[in-house]
Amino acid sequence: MKGLCIIGMCLILFSTPVLAESKYISDDMKITLRTGPGNDRKIISMLGVGKKVEVLELGDEWTLVRLDNGKEGWVISRFLTDEIPSDIELKILKSKHEDLMADALKMKAENSLLKAENKKLNTEFTVTTKKLQKTSKDYEALERDSKEFLKLQSKFKESSSKLAEQTKKAEKFEDELTKLLWNQNIKWFLSGAGVLILGFIIGFSTKRQRRRSSLL
Repeated sequence: MKGLCIIGMCLILFSTPVLAESKYISDDMKITLRTGPGNDRKIISMLGVGKKVEVLELGDEWTLVRLDNGKEGWVISRFLTDEIPSDIELKILKSKHEDLMADALKMKAENSLLKAENKKLNTEFTVTTKKLQKTSKDYEALERDSKEFLKLQSKFKESSSKLAEQTKKAEKFEDELTKLLWNQNIKWFLSGAGVLILGFIIGFSTKRQRRRSSLL
């Protein structure tokens, strides 16, 4: 007896999950959820078309089901169907369609933003390319000017060196010329002084001779 009870409990435990499947109220009408398998049992709730229920115990005439809110009761088996009712399926498809349309609008808006961003990037790329070309030309011109500047700098250093050398030569020549003029002036001065002294001597001698002659 005890063994039969255990076997019965095992069958109940293992059979319940198998029967715990989802079914839907068919498109025919609203049906009643009752406390027991019979029309004379108390009505717990009215179930509308497309209502999803969980089957706990499936029977030929009556089926024990559980609602989403946890309530359990019995419904007529022929009003249950495995297929989703057309109204519910239509709502689901409509909802999916609306979601797809929303996604499409979102993608369209994102595409517009991407196009605008792409246009902006193309404009910036064009401007940057022009600036780069101008910079390259300026760099080439600067490089040419740098080479010319280095040549001019080299010539300037060479000319400065030659000028310094010529300046030294000119200063040396000027010193020699100054010395020469100084010596020449001294010679002229000495010559003039000699002439004056000689004239003084001659005049003095002439006076003495005249005095002697007058005394005689």
